[in-house]
Amino acid sequence: MMNRKPDPDPPGGDGAGFQALRRRFLTGVAAAGGAAATAHATGAWGGQTLQDAMGSLLQDHYQRMTKDEIHAALQRIERNASRRYGVETRCEDVPPLPNTVFGYALNISKCKGYRDCVEACVKENNLGRDSQMQYIRVLQMPDGTMDLEKAEHYYDAKQVPVPGHWYLPVQCMQCDNPPCVKACPTKATWKEPDGIVVVDYDWCIGCRYCMTACPYWARHFNWTEPQIPAAEFNPNLSYLGNRPRPRGVVEKCHFCTQRTRKGRQPACQEACPTGARIFGNLLDPNSEIRWVLEHKTVFRLKEDLGTEPKFWYFSDDRVSPA
Repeated sequence: MMNRKPDPDPPGGDGAGFQALRRRFLTGVAAAGGAAATAHATGAWGGQTLQDAMGSLLQDHYQRMTKDEIHAALQRIERNASRRYGVETRCEDVPPLPNTVFGYALNISKCKGYRDCVEACVKENNLGRDSQMQYIRVLQMPDGTMDLEKAEHYYDAKQVPVPGHWYLPVQCMQCDNPPCVKACPTKATWKEPDGIVVVDYDWCIGCRYCMTACPYWARHFNWTEPQIPAAEFNPNLSYLGNRPRPRGVVEKCHFCTQRTRKGRQPACQEACPTGARIFGNLLDPNSEIRWVLEHKTVFRLKEDLGTEPKFWYFSDDRVSPA
């Protein structure tokens, strides 16, 4: 666990002011509750103990927490997840790897629209099944065009690939100049040293400014309490990754920090049956992704916006889909 460098307080504005007001109010509630309130161990507090509920609500911003505060937060997450899903869980604060900036390349000539990547992402990252929350969208595109307005997001073909179409998976592009970060009034989202744009879900107020700012449809508002079958819950959790999210926050792809920061591949990459996905360290000159960037004709979506996405597309075909 790394010792985080304290950041300055978030700037003013409705979001930051709300957080400060909430914290002062809840501090008073906790003081007034006393021993009588603590008798309600579970139930009224969403299945949590009052102590854990108050601890979460009064929790400081991730980047300002001490090691002890982070440890306490991880323990709360483990207790609440174990209580809810009936399985032993482990939540870690996995720091960025040194000398590493992650990037993705996707071979569109190999993608056949199977959506195995989508299913793997949902299971790995504990996405709500009832809400159909999905970090990855596979777009079905007519041959000869790259006009995203003509894409089918929810195709339901009996068999893929459908003749006359090609497939374009999209997800968070982990921009080097992320507009979503600039839009967040509480600084609940930021870019880490390894290039991954993360979210502190305890500081997200659900204003959805980041969703408006993102040009890639990569952020998703959690309208309901996520419903996950206990038998399918992934107990290997990361604070900035796949830990359970509450209702009313915005969530997104985080390149499976619980896996990639331990030297593994993202779940979507491992699940791809055609080998279309290539993930790796952009700073490693011997990595496969660097080879692709140096030897293939690559492109990025909406590159003219200056967001500098770290997600590239390429094709084995000499002629691009456009």
